[in-house]
Amino acid sequence: MAANDLSNPASGRKKPWFLSFFGLLAVAGLVALPFLAGPPDAEKMPDIVRFFGHFHPVVLHLPIGVFALILFQELGAIFGKRGQREEDAGLFPLFFGAASAIVAVLAGFMLYHGGEEYAGSEVAERHLWGGLIFAVAAVTTFILKAWTFALAGNPAFYRVLLFASVGVMGFTSHDGASMTHGSDYLTVYAPEPLKKIIGVPVDEKKDKATQEGEPPVQFVYADIVAPIFERRCVQCHKEGKSKGKFRMDTYELLVKGGKEDAGLVPGDSAKSNVVVRMELPDDDDERMPPEGKHIEDSEIAVIKWWIDSGADEKKALSEVEVPALIQEAIGKLLPRGVPVAGASDGGSAHVAPKVAVPDDALRAAVIKLSDVFPGALSFESQQSALLTFTAVSLRGNFDDAAFKQLQPVSGQFVTVDLSATKVTDQAVAQLVGAKQLRLIRLAETGITDAALDSLLKIPSLESINLYGTKVSDAGVAKLAAMPNLKRLYLWQTAVTPATVEALKKKLPECEIITGLGA
Repeated sequence: MAANDLSNPASGRKKPWFLSFFGLLAVAGLVALPFLAGPPDAEKMPDIVRFFGHFHPVVLHLPIGVFALILFQELGAIFGKRGQREEDAGLFPLFFGAASAIVAVLAGFMLYHGGEEYAGSEVAERHLWGGLIFAVAAVTTFILKAWTFALAGNPAFYRVLLFASVGVMGFTSHDGASMTHGSDYLTVYAPEPLKKIIGVPVDEKKDKATQEGEPPVQFVYADIVAPIFERRCVQCHKEGKSKGKFRMDTYELLVKGGKEDAGLVPGDSAKSNVVVRMELPDDDDERMPPEGKHIEDSEIAVIKWWIDSGADEKKALSEVEVPALIQEAIGKLLPRGVPVAGASDGGSAHVAPKVAVPDDALRAAVIKLSDVFPGALSFESQQSALLTFTAVSLRGNFDDAAFKQLQPVSGQFVTVDLSATKVTDQAVAQLVGAKQLRLIRLAETGITDAALDSLLKIPSLESINLYGTKVSDAGVAKLAAMPNLKRLYLWQTAVTPATVEALKKKLPECEIITGLGA
């Protein structure tokens, strides 16, 4: 009987008591759901709740698409040819839309209650209630249309409720998009005149400089630091999704911090939680960004310099002294050819050094090797011939023999991550020809002091991670001959505090992380 009601409009004269009963039952369940569940408590939620909750971004598109189609269908019936029967569409599309809305809301409800990043978020809570209201409206609309068909009534009442349901859906979808992409997702790249019309804040100083033909003012926080946080952190620390109850999408909230107190301490990067988390070993569960995402050493250096300089929100780059190393780091962050203001050499402009572009032979070699090691090998940028390699997805399946296959391009490496692989000293010896190598991660590999002898032949190295390896005092002491070394990880090694202290005296600019808190 129910199947006929859905697929055959001719049977619509039968009273839809069956559909109405179960529809109202669904409405009652949706209304009672938040009251029965109580406030969200992620710690008490079983993993199965999180599992189903993560399907919310997948299923939510079903009701949106279905109701958009029904809306256009009804508009066609209203403005189309006279005499067209509204019943021709049948009830099934609306039934499917209402059912998928219920599924999407249930998945979203589980996502909200299973993830602590949404707790306390006004946008997330509003999105949750908006979804519930939409699902209730969708079911009610379906019931009303079923009775309109059965009684051959005026479709005006059903259409009013349909349009209202679509309106709620649009508002709720906007909140969901703001949680995922940020509230300025649609306006961040809008033309300045349009921003002024719709009320989006415009940087008046930059706008005036542009109108007068002057180079745009570069602000340390807004133009250099904030974009780093936007790329690496804000996705998980913003309105509607604040992991650890910590938001990083505004300066005020960045300083305020989250459940672990202040996010940063102006003037002291060593005590700033954002920096502490960024400098934890890659395999540490507390490291941010988490595994699978990456933040460049140059970006960390800029953040630390900004914090140590006072973490001022308003200062322009031309108003502060920028050390040469930070100039170089900033140059890597700005678009190619954009000068770095505030240089310590009297204010002269500093432009990021040009890097050779890859030739056809190198591109062909990279394409060939990418088939062997998918997602592991890539160019540093589209305009650079330098390469990055990470074996994070290969781990125990990657050894010296596998690394030897990269020999044709190893001289172009700028960063190499071999953490938790089966490589030995032999693989490290292959990197001696990489004269522009800046970072290497050898954590939890089988290397020994012999690998450090090879690294000594790469003076460009700035960061070395030896976490969990078998290096000793004798090998690490030799690293004092590397004047460009800025960061050295020695967690869980046999290196003694005495050797660390001696190395700090010889390399005062090098930060040595031992995990001992000192």
